[in-house]
This record gives sequence, structure tokens and C-alpha cells, in this order.
Amino acid sequence: MSLHAAVDFGASSGRVMLGAVGPGRLRLTEAARFRNGAVEVPGERGAALHWDVLGLWRESLAGLRQVGALARAAGEPVASVGVATWAVDYGLLAADGTLLGAPRSYRDARTDGVAERVHQRLPAVELYRRNGLQHLPFTTLYQLVAEQDGPLLAAARNLLLVPDLVGYWLSGHLGAEATNVSTTGLADVRTGRWAEDLVALAGIDAGLLPPVHDPGAVLGGLRPAVTASTGLDDARLVAVGSHDTASAVVGVPATDERFAYVACGTWALVGVELEAPVLGAESLAAGFTNERGVDDRIRYLHNVMGLWVLQGCLADWGLDSADLTALLAAAAELPAGGAVVDVDDPAFLPPGPMVTRVQQACEAAGQPVPVARPAVVRCVLDSLATAFARVVEDAVRLSGRDVDVVHVVGGGAQNALLCQLTADACGRPVLAGPVEATALGNVLVQARAAGAVTGALEDLRALVAATSDLVRYVPGG
Repeated sequence: MSLHAAVDFGASSGRVMLGAVGPGRLRLTEAARFRNGAVEVPGERGAALHWDVLGLWRESLAGLRQVGALARAAGEPVASVGVATWAVDYGLLAADGTLLGAPRSYRDARTDGVAERVHQRLPAVELYRRNGLQHLPFTTLYQLVAEQDGPLLAAARNLLLVPDLVGYWLSGHLGAEATNVSTTGLADVRTGRWAEDLVALAGIDAGLLPPVHDPGAVLGGLRPAVTASTGLDDARLVAVGSHDTASAVVGVPATDERFAYVACGTWALVGVELEAPVLGAESLAAGFTNERGVDDRIRYLHNVMGLWVLQGCLADWGLDSADLTALLAAAAELPAGGAVVDVDDPAFLPPGPMVTRVQQACEAAGQPVPVARPAVVRCVLDSLATAFARVVEDAVRLSGRDVDVVHVVGGGAQNALLCQLTADACGRPVLAGPVEATALGNVLVQARAAGAVTGALEDLRALVAATSDLVRYVPGG
């Protein structure tokens, strides 16, 4: 067996997993799990949302120490470590490698109106032909334009996306992994490398941006201080699909190319996998993005607001995920045909009173306004399923890739009501699982780099399918 550690940060939680891979075998053991979330920090210009990246680093080291203990108990060394996180956000480093402030969250309001200013210089349709990204106001390109108004950019000598920042702390390697680079708006959609004209559009020095490497690259050993802390003396840092969705799509247990995926967590990334980008005006208008995947595949997808809306409702009620089971059971008893809203409305993006926003959206759309908690939950889930179905149909129409089955992976795979509603809305069967698709994809890319498994993505997915417990939902079931 070959052992590999997966460090995985999501927008609402983080985890460190130990993966064991061998012929016909793939197993994950959770070493650590911890909460995450943007922190509101007051300042002279008003409150700003930052990530507690130092806290995440502390939790990562604690998780890797536990990985080391598990590996020693198994009598096997850990061969490598891989890091995957959410996209677009970054840290700025001084010349000596010091982090210049906590990274801003993509939900911070500093990018309000920035995209419109950028599009005056390069129209949206031309920008789309260059970087292939759907219009999202928090893309790194727009964040860097907003950064011009702050004090940090002038002092910075390196810019690292969040997973690359963690990798730098682990190993000292300064680099940028291609799947996450493709989300920044600064990369050429055809090459996956930094594009000089787009970097200039952001108003930054190209020297801030490190060289790009692909998933599977072995980046070097861990820093002595890290090995001393964790006991991972023989481990190497390996580049994985560092955008967590890129790793999650590796972990989709598809048996052929005729599948759509819903990587559902705080965000829901809904799309298909292609060999080449789709860059027409109709694709832009439909809000599709062309992000790079592992092995130079294209993740042709649309970002749906995801479980963030449901999480916000629970927070409004003072509840957490442990309270959700009873609410879902009550929501499932409600009749079909209730209120449905557009969960992609920007009103749902920032933190705040989510139940009120759902109710206001229903009222504005002339829909029945849910009041009871189960009715609000059912409205959110019906709205998500409706959005998933719309995106799947648009992906089929715009890409020409037929879809026979929809794979739901990530935390949303545990929500039976959402999966059933998605099957009903899509008119296609849904296969739910694995929940830890991101960690599985992370581990598999590391294992392939180490020679523990071989083959293309299809071979890696076959191993996931053979070793995962999946739940099938059929329309009307």
C-alpha cells in the first residue's frame, strides 16, 4: 500500500485525510476535521472579510501530525502530501517570504463594481475569449484591480493562491498549480499559463506571479521544521488538482464520458468534462466557465450558489448541521410545486440574513412566501435542484456532450432529499457519492505520481467506483 496525505480546505470546513492506495484498493482515514469561515474584521474603510489562514495552517499541521501517527501504526511511510482548497483567493508575500496580511475572502465587498470598470477596457466577450471564465465579481483579476487601493501590493514580491501558499509553507516551493491558475482570470484558456495582456489588465507586475506547474508534479521535500513537527520525514509535496473542484472531478466515479457532475458543498459546481473549451457568446451569456482539470481536461461548468444558502438559513435559526435531519424529513413531506427562486441572484452571495433573502426573493417572483422552517428548507432545495437541472441542460446544448447520468459528489451527496429532487428536475438518474471526492482525487493524483496506480483519469475513476458506496436516485423515485 502507498500512503498519501490530503490537505483539503473548503469554505466552511477543512480536513486532513490519509489515503491508502494499492491494486484494487483505495481507502481514506480522517486524521482531522475543523471549521472554517471568513472573519469580519473592522477597519478604517469599514469591515472586511478575511480568511484565518494562520488558523488553517495550525490545524493542517495538527492533522499531518495525526497522519504521521497513523502511518507509524501501520508500519508504512507517507510518500507525499497534496493540498487543495477553494479558488481565486491569494496571499501576498514580502521579499523574505513573510505573509503580508490575512488573505481577503472572495465574499468581501471590495470588488463591487470592479468588473464593470475592467470591461470598459476589455469588453466582457473579448475577455471571455481570452480566459474562458464566467462573469463572477470576485475573480482574482477583479480582486487585484481592487487591491490597487490598498497598501499591500506595493510591498509584495510574490502572489500565491491559497493552496500554493500552504504548499510554500510546507516545502518552500514557490509555484502556481494549473487548475487553480485557470480560475484567476489571468490565464490563457488555451494554454493554461499566465497571459501577459491579462496580467497587465489587472495592473500588477508579472514578476509577482510564480511559474505554473501541472498536477502530478513532484515539488520537493518538506521543510525541516515541518518534518520535525509532523514526523513525515520521507514525504514529498506533490501538486494535485489544487482547485478543490478539479480534485473532486477526478473523484467522480464515472464509467464513461456521458456524465454531468454536481460537486456540491458551500458552492455547487455543475458541468461536464470536455477536451476543449467552449468560448462563444452564447456560452458567456449562459454563465459557463472553462476551467482546467487534471490531465488538461476542461471543466465546463457553472457556479451555483450551493449549500451556502441552506447554511445561512440554519445560522439565522441558530441551528447547525446536527439539526438538519429533522428539518429535511419535514421538508420531504411537503408537496411538490412550492416556491422556487433564483439561487444565483447576487443577493445571496454575502453573509447576512439568508431566510429574509429567500422570503424576499419569493415575494419578488410572485411565489408563495415560506414561513415555517421546513418550507424554507424545501424552497432552498427545490431551487437548487432546479438550478442544477438548468445548468445540465445548458451544458448539453452548448457543448454537444450528451449526459446519461448526473453524479453528485461532496457534502451534498449526503442530502437524500436534494439528490432525489435533482433526479426529478434533471429527468436523469443521480448517483450520489463519494462524499470525500476531493480528498480521493487529491490522493489518486499523488498515488499516480508515485507509481502506485497508473493510467488515465478513466482508470482512476474506475478505482473510485469499485471502492465507493454509491446511492442511486431515479426520477420519480
